[in-house]
Amino acid sequence: MLPTIARDNDTVVMIDQRKLPAQEIYVRCRTAAEVAKAIKTMVIRGAPAIGVAAALGIALGMRRSTVTGTQKFAAEFYKVCDLMAGTRPTAVNLFWAIDRMKRSFAAGVAAGESVDQLKDRLDREADQIHDEDVASCRAMGTFGAQVVPDEARILTHCNAGALATAGYGTALGVVRGAVEAGKKVAVFADETRPFLQGARLTAWELVRDGIDTTVITDNMSGALMRQGRVNFVVVGADRIAANGDTANKIGTYSVAVLAREHNVPFYVAAPLSTIDLNTPDGSGIPIEERNSREVTHVGGNQLAPEGASVWNPAFDVTPHHLIAGIITEKGIFRAPYTESLRQAFAESGV
Repeated sequence: MLPTIARDNDTVVMIDQRKLPAQEIYVRCRTAAEVAKAIKTMVIRGAPAIGVAAALGIALGMRRSTVTGTQKFAAEFYKVCDLMAGTRPTAVNLFWAIDRMKRSFAAGVAAGESVDQLKDRLDREADQIHDEDVASCRAMGTFGAQVVPDEARILTHCNAGALATAGYGTALGVVRGAVEAGKKVAVFADETRPFLQGARLTAWELVRDGIDTTVITDNMSGALMRQGRVNFVVVGADRIAANGDTANKIGTYSVAVLAREHNVPFYVAAPLSTIDLNTPDGSGIPIEERNSREVTHVGGNQLAPEGASVWNPAFDVTPHHLIAGIITEKGIFRAPYTESLRQAFAESGV
């Protein structure tokens, strides 16, 4: 399994996803600020991976803290949490992980734990978030494999693989689960402009796994579906509203509309931590807008003329009625999502 992010003594190590596929370089973060910068600058990306990185970053920052006394330690802890929360606005896993670290910290303070005990507690909680993410991805793969056709010709958008999680992947976890179940699988990977996560990352992961992979540009998916060459679509998610509206990488909505037009089932794969029951529908999901240079340049090559305006939202929202099912670590949930997703949380005790 590809190691996306891990703790190594008093550092957090992550693969630099900006350098793939040409270079496999690992970044070693020694402070919470370095972890936050890595999240913000896309060294690491993908909603579950961002959540894991934030938890490990918080634990790292507090492990290195030199303050004495619980009160001062708590003040520093909440500042580190705010630092992580300010990195990227759309992926709800980030805020879920921060809230979980806060709850663990508060429990330790309430129990009268010392600063050293609180540091140990935060380390354990971050490690648990990491390990649970890998386990949930494997469970998603098992559930998702059940709805993948035996002769699967799968289209996916962006990267929802091991690189977007602590390991194994969400959407690509479903692909891997289908392969492990003995199904014949071929994958079409949208290149995913403007950051090219599909071409650079998804294809890289799948080729490493020996899975039949074809890269297409984003505007080719409709023609591919019309020719009957796709019979299943699965994508990841950065935030899912209570009614099932799903924010994912920009271009996902277009794929969902095309899938509906061509009667191709469109599934979303994401852990329960990506589902935000406090957001009623997609209109309440904040959409991050990124630097215009991601659109006007590829590497050092300028594609657009200076003076042209650029609109660069990182995500769009797919309405729930276009989604055949939401694959989670607790099973596959279907419309009406307002009922099924709430039930999923109730049964899980989340």
